[in-house]
Amino acid sequence: MTPQQFLTQIRQKKFPPACLLLGPETYQRDYCRRALIEAFVPQEERETGLTRYDLEETSLETVLEDACTLTLFAPRRVILVRNAEAALPKGRAASGAEGEGEEGGSMALARYLRRPTEGVVLVFEAARYAPEGEDKARFERVRKFYSAVPAIVECVPLRPEQARQLAASLARKANLPIQEAELDLLVEALGADAARIAAEIEKLSLWVQGGGSLGPAEMARLVPEARSANIFELSDALAARDRLRALEVLDVLVHQSEYLPLALASLSSQLRLALAARQAGWKRPEQIQTEAARLGVRMWPERARQIFRTASAFPKEQLVAALRLVHEADRALRDARPDDRIPMESFIFRLTR
Repeated sequence: MTPQQFLTQIRQKKFPPACLLLGPETYQRDYCRRALIEAFVPQEERETGLTRYDLEETSLETVLEDACTLTLFAPRRVILVRNAEAALPKGRAASGAEGEGEEGGSMALARYLRRPTEGVVLVFEAARYAPEGEDKARFERVRKFYSAVPAIVECVPLRPEQARQLAASLARKANLPIQEAELDLLVEALGADAARIAAEIEKLSLWVQGGGSLGPAEMARLVPEARSANIFELSDALAARDRLRALEVLDVLVHQSEYLPLALASLSSQLRLALAARQAGWKRPEQIQTEAARLGVRMWPERARQIFRTASAFPKEQLVAALRLVHEADRALRDARPDDRIPMESFIFRLTR
């Protein structure tokens, strides 16, 4: 289930005997855990009603024995179990479909859940693996091991549009007067990371409450990652063949001590994607975003629009020529030279002539 579905159950006072918070996304995992504790265990009982274990240090059997233990001091208990992946069998036990290690862990948990202790909720947290890429097989193995758990909550990285909705919601709750463009910049700069978005919105809210203003310049200064957005400004200026603006953005990058080879690498990526879009015949930003997602590349809508603008501004032959210029500039940046700025300025002049 999704974190939103889990939270809906909690608000309806439907508490499962056990839940698994599965996935690496910190913000959703912390939010679900906190919501469950606040709804299930009264404030005055939390000192005795909360127990914490780490399966890197304690066995799953010990946790289940504790769950079966009744206590008069805490009529409602939440048992928090970190590193739930550590319960999975290793070595020879792991190679068998239902080996001895499985019997000692997964089956023991299933037996407990057939007759769980009333007033006790087990919260397993498995944050090590993601549901895609190299971690996918391990992610599914953790899910299978805990398949008896009635509430498996997938705390996975947010899609760009989900991160944008979360940022807007948090900004409203914090009474943060942030414009749409600055909000897009924040989400893009932080890589749609929900935990970092929440932390930065809280920081920006304190800044505004203290009398500070909030615009692109303040965003670049207050959110360190937002400086990378200037690279996209440089890409836009080059796509528009605006030499003066491109040189102004380069000047900002230099004064911010931006590592110019990294900026050039970002431009190379932009040009390559634009060339791919032209060759594939992708004619709209939405199509670029959809096709990129199909290829496994997560892309924010603004990024798709930047690629579309670049692809529209340069014919295929000029994109190929631009990539050659990138190669020459990269080689010049690796040579001995008095200033990285010189190869970058030469690159801008040659591309915008």
